[in-house]
Amino acid sequence: MAIAAQNPQDRVEQLILLTERLTELMAEQAVAFESRRPQDAAAKLEETSRLANLYRHESARVRAQPDLVSSAPLDLRTRLVRATEAFDAVLARQGRALNAARTVTEGLVKAIADEVANQRGKGVSYGATGRASTNGTATAITLNRRA
Repeated sequence: MAIAAQNPQDRVEQLILLTERLTELMAEQAVAFESRRPQDAAAKLEETSRLANLYRHESARVRAQPDLVSSAPLDLRTRLVRATEAFDAVLARQGRALNAARTVTEGLVKAIADEVANQRGKGVSYGATGRASTNGTATAITLNRRA
């Protein structure tokens, strides 16, 4: 359980720690996806989700009430800005890694679906006239481009 910040300096120090830990976790996930080992990313998913939610909440709070951190020492605020910049860079890296993994996965699913359709041959379907036709290709596999 987190202890509430007692003053702006304390809040900034806590935000720095939160941002640095979240950056570390996201970097590990990016490496896992880049190494084609998504199962490694799943190991710390619960902690990452919890910290990401806390980060989102605290960031929104500070944006809405800048006075929560404005009187903290300049060196601490500068460290927070640097930590946030590093976090943004890692988020961009992870986004690229996830997009690459998604592209590969979609390609594999499409290749498998195409192969299944080719091995089944032409399906028999009924046209508008009610007559059997072999022009259709019926398959039980559905591809979802949004997956």
